[in-house]
Amino acid sequence: MAVRVLVVEDQFKMRSLIADALRSANYAVDVAADGVDGLHQATEVDYDAVVLDLMLPIKTGLEVLQELRAAEIWVPVLVLTAKDAVADRVRGLDSGADDYLVKPFAMQELLSRLRVLIRRGAGARPTILRHGPLTLDPATREVLVNGDRVELSAREFAMLEFLLHRQGTVVSRTEVLDHVWDDRYEGVSNVVDVYVKYLRDKIDRRHGLELLHTVRGVGYRLGQRS
Repeated sequence: MAVRVLVVEDQFKMRSLIADALRSANYAVDVAADGVDGLHQATEVDYDAVVLDLMLPIKTGLEVLQELRAAEIWVPVLVLTAKDAVADRVRGLDSGADDYLVKPFAMQELLSRLRVLIRRGAGARPTILRHGPLTLDPATREVLVNGDRVELSAREFAMLEFLLHRQGTVVSRTEVLDHVWDDRYEGVSNVVDVYVKYLRDKIDRRHGLELLHTVRGVGYRLGQRS
């Protein structure tokens, strides 16, 4: 059975070049020129991989990706982004993309990356993280407290996800910085404390809980008070 790939790209020339290269490599290829058509095809057909441009008309590639993962469709997705769109690449990976390629790119690199993704196959649904009344779904980017949705920024979500993975243990500010920002961060020194306050405001104070605790002189711990 032929490997089947969906290419979602609004620029006709780029879409044609990618489709021709894939067909020359013996892939069966379908194409879509906007996000709505791309999402429809990706939900109706069992593809082996999707090549998805993030800058699409009608519905963006990021929206397509988020809706695919929310529908529990785990087809490998290679996103295409502009050279200077670092934030878009990060959001794409955070939303469930498996890899990204920056335009302009060599067609051989696209083929190589696709081969890796296709060999890997569809991934399993990420495990939903839970602590008491708090749940975090990495696939849909949804956070709930007692069933009520909590709206978090991307950075707040990343911090909460890290704390949930380490729940019950004390994590230092340096550990949080390394995992949620990176070791090159040169912003304000109390940024971790600021974001812990944001999470407390949205989770603990708003819902009458005490889940986020400060361990004086050490760091923070997520867990019920002992």
